[in-house]
Amino acid sequence: MRVANGLLFLLLTLAAVGVYAEPAGTLERIRTSGVIRLGFLESAPPFSYAEKGKPPQGYSIDLCNGVVEGIGRQLQIPNLRREWVKVTFQDRLAAVKEGRVDLDCGTTTWTLSRQEGVDFSLMTFIDGGSLLVRLGDPLARLTDFAGKSIAVVPGTTTADVLPRELKLRGVAARVVPVADERKGMALLAAREVDAYASDRLLLLGLALDEKGQQAYKLIDEDYSIEPYALAMRRDDHDFRLAVNRSLARIYRTKEIVRIYDIWLGYLGRPGVVLSSMYLLQAIPE
Repeated sequence: MRVANGLLFLLLTLAAVGVYAEPAGTLERIRTSGVIRLGFLESAPPFSYAEKGKPPQGYSIDLCNGVVEGIGRQLQIPNLRREWVKVTFQDRLAAVKEGRVDLDCGTTTWTLSRQEGVDFSLMTFIDGGSLLVRLGDPLARLTDFAGKSIAVVPGTTTADVLPRELKLRGVAARVVPVADERKGMALLAAREVDAYASDRLLLLGLALDEKGQQAYKLIDEDYSIEPYALAMRRDDHDFRLAVNRSLARIYRTKEIVRIYDIWLGYLGRPGVVLSSMYLLQAIPE
């Protein structure tokens, strides 16, 4: 009994001095430092990209800037400083888990398996997986890729979904892992692969960014649904609420229309699915 009482006393003492205290919340750290750390992708237009010497820009970046303004108002920090941290497709979620960034402002697809390690905001966009091919190549559907090669970046949902969809269709294509989107596009331009796989709008942005050096087209088939959301540390409920409150305000006030028009207006008006997503997430205060 003495041992049990002694152990109980020790546990209570350790708890009292904070050994078992929860880590400080993200909002409290931001309030103390006056800085919020935001992850961005260097080459994922029109969602997140950065030209040399310039701040990141894109659809997801504008949404994150709106979130920062909302958090600044909540914390009464009118000039909340943004610290932009470059991440990659492979390390973006690790950057969130390890606390190197507070919010991932890229093109991260919300999946249940990923939610085991990080939390997600309200959805920010809905895209689909596709393939970019050279204009003139007779490739329009996944079934056309028997014996062909497709480049893909490991660590993306595309890298998980594409092999499965090819197998379901009985298509024996070679999947070629590449370090990043630039390498994938370089292999496609050099005819070392027959396609580069990613989300449809990312592929469109990369094709437009070629500035006429090579003509490309998207195939006529999407093979996945990709709901984008902003990733953040798990179980930080107050921070997640602050992020979602800002996003809901952007949807409610139609600020999302301005952001969409800047980065995606050349595609025409948002489709039924995307418009419904904006409407359903305009959550009232």
